[in-house]
Amino acid sequence: MDTGDTTWVLVSSALVLLMTFGLALFYGGMVRSKNVLSTVMQSFIAISVVSAVWVLYGYSMSFGPDMNHLIGNLTWSGLRGVGQAPNPDYAATIPHEAFMLFQMMFAIITPALITGAFAERFKFRTYLVFLVFWITFVYCPVAHWVWGVGGWLRNFGTLDFAGGYVVHISSGAAALAASFIVGRRKGYGAEAIPPHNLIFTITGTGLLWFGWFGFNGGSAITSGALATSAIVVTHIAASFAALSWIFAEWVHRGKPTALGAVSGAVAGLATITPAAGFVNLTASIIIGLIAGILCYLAVNLKTKFGYDDSLDVVGVHGVGSTWGVIATGLFATTAVNSLGNNGLFYGNPNLLFIQFITALVVWAYSFGVTFIIMKVLDIIMGLRVTDEEESIGLDLSQHGERSYTI
Repeated sequence: MDTGDTTWVLVSSALVLLMTFGLALFYGGMVRSKNVLSTVMQSFIAISVVSAVWVLYGYSMSFGPDMNHLIGNLTWSGLRGVGQAPNPDYAATIPHEAFMLFQMMFAIITPALITGAFAERFKFRTYLVFLVFWITFVYCPVAHWVWGVGGWLRNFGTLDFAGGYVVHISSGAAALAASFIVGRRKGYGAEAIPPHNLIFTITGTGLLWFGWFGFNGGSAITSGALATSAIVVTHIAASFAALSWIFAEWVHRGKPTALGAVSGAVAGLATITPAAGFVNLTASIIIGLIAGILCYLAVNLKTKFGYDDSLDVVGVHGVGSTWGVIATGLFATTAVNSLGNNGLFYGNPNLLFIQFITALVVWAYSFGVTFIIMKVLDIIMGLRVTDEEESIGLDLSQHGERSYTI
């Protein structure tokens, strides 16, 4: 047992939890004032719902003893056998409980990311059921495939340091499916729907950026050189992505915006996530620069495809992380992480193939299963609020509260 590693993982767990509150502000500032409480509530309640699922069976399904390379069994349901002793399969120097807690925070924020796709029009009671179904049938299987001992994508050689596949591609693909099924907001495309409070969004970005140091750095599970490298490349990629986004925006629209800067930073953070523990500083600059431009293009192209991804989950997290996992296949080097692999630019083209195939698998699985979940819930409970409820706003119609009383 290493007290330094344990402390770092516990602090990182707190940092990742803080990211969910940051996400709530990030999203809350981008919606209209009549929907800000409902948007924040969707992130907040995910903490409680997903924590309950994780304790009861989610952790065991994700990281428990392998069943046919597809899912963990229920040996650890209710956290039986998950105690203070380390589990050498995942983290030999920290208590098993600490590793479980750290992974819980990843499970919490992932479905919260999806809410940006159906903001301002989704029933709260349906959302609660969606959380349980999505964690059970999408997140837990994908987490086991990629990270679980015996998981088939882990055995395939897939590299995902901190959640490019498990968190960002899975949520981005789910967001795309949700956007298609839930449909557009009233007035989308016919009237402007501007953010109501960019200060909220900027503050949320700051909390996300701060917390991401624990998200990526904590994924080293140790407090040494690898965690340091992961944090450094995370910060650099985010910085360069913010710059390239506002440069693209400046050229395209004539003015750089605050919303563009924070969107670029988050795009860079999402993109570097799978690569953070495998690439060096130079690679992180290239990854960030491309991420900002690529995600800017993706966000601006969504109207041509006719879907209303309200807060750009697909363009930022789905597209960004897809570039991130491909970049891992290009730039990964064992000089950074001896437990990883070399990518194409270090003499191993096979890793690029593995990363590409895994991206296709996770995109297809998350999109398909989310589509089915949404269809079933639509039949049983309904997904959308009524037109009248949407017009008065979800704060009042779903929660009976107002965000502002002045």
